[in-house]
Amino acid sequence: MEIYLDAIWLLNFCFDLLLLMMTAFILKRRVKKRRLILGAFVASSIVLFMFTPFSPYVLHPAGKLSFSVVIVLVAFGFKRFRFFLQNLFSFYFATFLMGGGIIGAHSLLETDSIMENGVFMTNWSGFGDPVSWLFVCVGFAAVWLFSKKRFEDAEAKKIQYEERVRLEACIGEHTLHFTGLIDSGNQLYDPITKTPVMIVNIEKLKVVLGEEASVTIKEMSPLDAVGKLDEALPYIGRIRLIPYRGVGHQHQFLLCLKPDHVLVCTEREVIEAPKCLIGISTSPLSADGEFDAIVHPKMLAGNPVKHVS
Repeated sequence: MEIYLDAIWLLNFCFDLLLLMMTAFILKRRVKKRRLILGAFVASSIVLFMFTPFSPYVLHPAGKLSFSVVIVLVAFGFKRFRFFLQNLFSFYFATFLMGGGIIGAHSLLETDSIMENGVFMTNWSGFGDPVSWLFVCVGFAAVWLFSKKRFEDAEAKKIQYEERVRLEACIGEHTLHFTGLIDSGNQLYDPITKTPVMIVNIEKLKVVLGEEASVTIKEMSPLDAVGKLDEALPYIGRIRLIPYRGVGHQHQFLLCLKPDHVLVCTEREVIEAPKCLIGISTSPLSADGEFDAIVHPKMLAGNPVKHVS
């Protein structure tokens, strides 16, 4: 079998470049093209080492792992250990994904392309069988595009997760109804009880708070308002003060109400949310008024009390 090293190196260089591009796509990394090209050059150099006395070391599992570490560091750099591990594991994931797709298609179609020690080769003379090379090039591109589309679809599903729901909250003798947006980015908890916090516009809570308390909460900071609510608020025993950190701000506090229970009504079912708190927002949550509450995703982990057909 004749092996043309330059052709095999070029094929693997393109393969490794696409793998690094897929890794960057999966992690949403903005990487300079020259770093990806350099990383692909380092990765494809394993072809050259296979024909040197260093071949046993490079092809050993420890050698391959070390080689992968170098590839990831060259392509993505090092910011912190967690950042590096994410890059490394995603690189392996992309490798197994793309390699598995190619090998599966190869087994199905029985072309003449083979993989040996992680390197794509052909077993014909010259630059290999044109059909075989065409299969590897076109097949990899097809698998790459297919995988990219699947990741985009998964991202779309994640966006769809941020859907609107109807909420019913009972506070004492009052039953309140809101339109809520499920926000996967809302990770606000009571730091002591680990109770999830949903955010509701104060206008929707006026029937519970009363006019005087609502004005006090709007005009004063949460810390100052707590001391002024003793007489104005009939449900003072339900008030909680939750610390949080907003983007670009130091630690702040949020006034919350403890409801008796909350029902979350989706298109498919009605869920009784586990214990939660209602954070009071003095600003509109939606400029167009499409929703007046931001729902913590943990609230959907409760028990369904009714399924909607």
